[in-house]
Amino acid sequence: MKHWQIDQLPWDEFDPARVDPQLVPAIKAAAVVERNSVDYAIYLNNVFHDDPDFKQAADHWAVEEIQHGDALGRWAMLADPEWDYQAAFQRYRDFYHIPLEVDQSVRGSRTGELIARCMVETGTSSFYSALADATEEPVLKALCKQIAADEFRHFKLFYDHMHRYLKRERISTLQRARIALGRVTESEDDELASAYYTTNEPPSLPYDHNRCIAAYMSRAMKNYQPRHLRRVTSMVFKTIGLTPHSKVQDLAFFVTEKLFFSRQRKFARIAGVS
Repeated sequence: MKHWQIDQLPWDEFDPARVDPQLVPAIKAAAVVERNSVDYAIYLNNVFHDDPDFKQAADHWAVEEIQHGDALGRWAMLADPEWDYQAAFQRYRDFYHIPLEVDQSVRGSRTGELIARCMVETGTSSFYSALADATEEPVLKALCKQIAADEFRHFKLFYDHMHRYLKRERISTLQRARIALGRVTESEDDELASAYYTTNEPPSLPYDHNRCIAAYMSRAMKNYQPRHLRRVTSMVFKTIGLTPHSKVQDLAFFVTEKLFFSRQRKFARIAGVS
């Protein structure tokens, strides 16, 4: 069962005067990425083809992720009545694809795949937490709180299965760190850039990865506060097997904070976003 339903959100409280127009393009892009989780469920089912418990969990995860996309898409159409969520999603599906015909993880092991999924949930839980704190629009605030709570649960889901496989595959802390950090850097790959392009730019404009990733990231990253990044570093440490809430994590947070906000300013300069 889903933990909540889209119609339970306070849609009648939508306040266009409190919509941040700079945020709307990022919400549009996030909507189609979340909705596209159906493909990731297929991929995960192929990787874990002989693990019925995980396959069932992955299918349930996808249902909740799809709901996130549909809810975000509904909100974005309120914020921009001329935008068509379903048409934008189909354009995204036609433009961007992940490899589905696989029988093993691109991360080299099932543990590695679950580490990567933990990193994705770390990113999304922090993103929606930051949005919930930043926005003054009542419906978006309520929606982002719901999604953030789901993403924290999803982190635990993949984290628990990761430990189950870790007992078999014995991946070292260093290997776990490499996989985790590698997945973090992939946040600037074509998935999000393509999502921004297909939801915000006309087909007549040629796709440019650098332009589109800067446009998305500058808007998404500006909502973060130090406390969100501290939680990110804590979740990363937990995933790779290091002690969170330690002096080492304090150092990691210090470096992460400097790099993160420097990166956001760079993206903002490229995109011309204040």
